[in-house]
Amino acid sequence: MEITIEERKEKILDMLNRKGKVKVNELSRLFDVSEVTIRLDLSDLEENGLLSRVYGGAVSSYKNYYNMSFKQRSIANSSEKKSIALRAAKIVMENDTLMMNSGTTTLFVYMSLPKNMHLTIVTNSVAIAQEASGNDNHKILLLGGTVNTDYQFTWGEDSLSQLSGYHADKAILSVDGVSMKSGLTTYYHQERKITSQMITNSNLTVITADYTKIGRTALSKITSADRADCIITNLNAPKEETQILSDNSIKVLLV
Repeated sequence: MEITIEERKEKILDMLNRKGKVKVNELSRLFDVSEVTIRLDLSDLEENGLLSRVYGGAVSSYKNYYNMSFKQRSIANSSEKKSIALRAAKIVMENDTLMMNSGTTTLFVYMSLPKNMHLTIVTNSVAIAQEASGNDNHKILLLGGTVNTDYQFTWGEDSLSQLSGYHADKAILSVDGVSMKSGLTTYYHQERKITSQMITNSNLTVITADYTKIGRTALSKITSADRADCIITNLNAPKEETQILSDNSIKVLLV
């Protein structure tokens, strides 16, 4: 029996809740309708805030994630983030100077770094500074400024002024969206300039972003995607988008 448009949309949302993402071509075959029809369905669901369109498909709505507390975000996709963090930690060498912005993925990266490695870390993440407490091998330079207590980061002109005086071997950064078309984006406009300056003030930029961030565009643009030297994401990230990034001379590591 042929299902209605609304029933098809409900089934799409059910698949998203179970799998986290859907693809246009797969939905087209499943429901025996054209890809144009599926794209119209996804556009309508996106307008209602029920999902977010990405290249070739859709992922669960990021609005729920945006409204989560820092602790709740740490739990969301935690296994994927930890896999990324372990790979990012391998890039770090003894006596490196790092720049790290705030975010649950960068916190996981910090937690994956060897405790006996001598490092200097410039960060606006209060969570990273707290995690580093008691480790004399890791010199933490926490940027001052205005504190966002909900998501545990500092920002503002004071932060930027201090940051301008530092240079790092590597920037290991967390973002909310990675797209060749839209660039590196974040939902927090307060942190946009800090992240951009960390990229400028570092020799190598590593972006850590779980698969839900790939192909996504968040509120505020940080910079173009090609400012990243390396992007570490998951094996189940949208293949079309990771290929486009690779084709533009960006190293993409899948874990």
